[in-house]
Amino acid sequence: AHLSKPLPLDVAPIKFASWMGGDRDGNGFVTPDVTREVCLMKRMKAANLFRTDLERLQGDVSITHGSPELMALIGTTEGAVREPYRAFLTQMIDKLQNTANWAEQARDALHRDSTSPMVDTPSKDSIYLDQDELTNDLMVIHRSLCGTGNEATADGFLSDIIRNVSAFGLTLVPLDIRQESDRHEEALDCITRYLGIGSYTEWDEETKISWLVQQLGSKRPLIRAGVWDECPKIFTPTSMDTLGTFEMIAEQHEGSLGAYVISQATTASDVLAVYVLQKDAGVQKPLRVAPLFETLDDLKGATDTMESLFSLPTYMGIIGGSQEIMIGYSDSAKDAGRLAASWSQYETQEKLAELAEKFNIELTFFHGKGGTVGRGGNPATFKAILAHAPDTINGRFRVTEQGEMINQNFGHGDRAERTMDIYTAAVLAEKLTERPKPNDEWRAMMDKLSDISCDAYRNIVREDERFVPYFRSATPELELSKLNIGSRPAKRKAGGGVESLRAIPWIFAWTQTRLNLPTWLGVGEAVGEVLASDDGDKLREMYRDFESFRTTIDLVEMVLAKSEPTIARHYDN
Repeated sequence: AHLSKPLPLDVAPIKFASWMGGDRDGNGFVTPDVTREVCLMKRMKAANLFRTDLERLQGDVSITHGSPELMALIGTTEGAVREPYRAFLTQMIDKLQNTANWAEQARDALHRDSTSPMVDTPSKDSIYLDQDELTNDLMVIHRSLCGTGNEATADGFLSDIIRNVSAFGLTLVPLDIRQESDRHEEALDCITRYLGIGSYTEWDEETKISWLVQQLGSKRPLIRAGVWDECPKIFTPTSMDTLGTFEMIAEQHEGSLGAYVISQATTASDVLAVYVLQKDAGVQKPLRVAPLFETLDDLKGATDTMESLFSLPTYMGIIGGSQEIMIGYSDSAKDAGRLAASWSQYETQEKLAELAEKFNIELTFFHGKGGTVGRGGNPATFKAILAHAPDTINGRFRVTEQGEMINQNFGHGDRAERTMDIYTAAVLAEKLTERPKPNDEWRAMMDKLSDISCDAYRNIVREDERFVPYFRSATPELELSKLNIGSRPAKRKAGGGVESLRAIPWIFAWTQTRLNLPTWLGVGEAVGEVLASDDGDKLREMYRDFESFRTTIDLVEMVLAKSEPTIARHYDN
């Protein structure tokens, strides 16, 4: 019944977000003021873009008849204004210009005086702060044109503008905030010590959850704003930055921010902590909180963590029936190798989807993939989406496009359109295609392959004391970390070995030598051992009929074909 019909104007099947200026995980350069500035710049840019669109639209609507609704908003009657649409658009253009001017002035104030960063927000009537306000004004024009026999004009450039507002809002892209769980624990530890009730970090998980739930139900704030600046002996510099970030979140207008992603999330208290810190900062509409499960152990413990949360009535009341969970592809592969990580990601998403169904939760997975195979990427986007576990996407697919992949997939109009076509087609096909789940024999085989490959991978990367010196000397890892091309420092912590290294320099270093070691290390041992056993035919059957397994093997084969051991040998020497 809906085929061959356009989508409603206010529907956006694809939406974009960003965390450039919001991702502070391991990056001390992303301060609360940096995020404030990015939010203001986005509003300024969006207002200027829509103002330019409306100025162009003015040239298309020299029509003299408007609806009573339109005339009432202009403040006049039919015939009193010769060109009512242009008159109304002039009001809207002025309002968008005022919006851009306000955002620019507020941004400039950040650089003049960091103690009072925000300028006064003008009255709601003079600027656009809410996406619905701009949409409603545009829909008044659309209804008026349709009601006066000008449907062709209504469904032309005006409809394009309305769809752009639906897709991009008044901020172009909502900004996700990302921070690691340890920073929230540290901030709460400072708060509890300031309050004289002990050290939060020393409490067990049950005590933490009980206290956090109690705070979520309390109407009293834990501390007053800014108290951390007065007590430097209790509040550490990093805890001050964390608390300042939540204070910044509370200042933002509707649509500026998206999700709050918690890196290295391992427990239910990690998630509750962010909601408590938002509440204590006075955030009126809390950002949805997405725990990021990254390592192999984190992925295996994710279901228990989320079940603990879903079993709390307080938490269920906060999330309102929907939950976002981020799956870390890069760090899990760095932790356990590509084959073991991909199977753990598959099983974890299956279990979490079943858990969400049990608690009647609408679950959205946020897939944290990089462009390269070693970071979870797959150049065949359509096949990659269909390789996910059945019943885990359900029409909702959120994924990262990072670094060079942004330009490759969205850098030109035709490429962007093609990329969005593929995503849309794949998500629809996944929902409408019946795909078999792996049987018990396949699951046992995948467990065996994962164990063998993970052991082989870790025996070299973790256990062999020669590996780290070899990695440092045979790859340009140290040189890459000095280049100003990354979104953050190369390591989470200044010291440490491979485990503290970010996935990007880890992958790029091996790519530069053409060895591509992280993608294939351990896979050959696992596949070779099984092929040499009585289970060889079963493995061939899995490759033929189990799409996810076949996709993984094909990707490893592709990377091996592109690798150049001869070039890598020059780096070794």
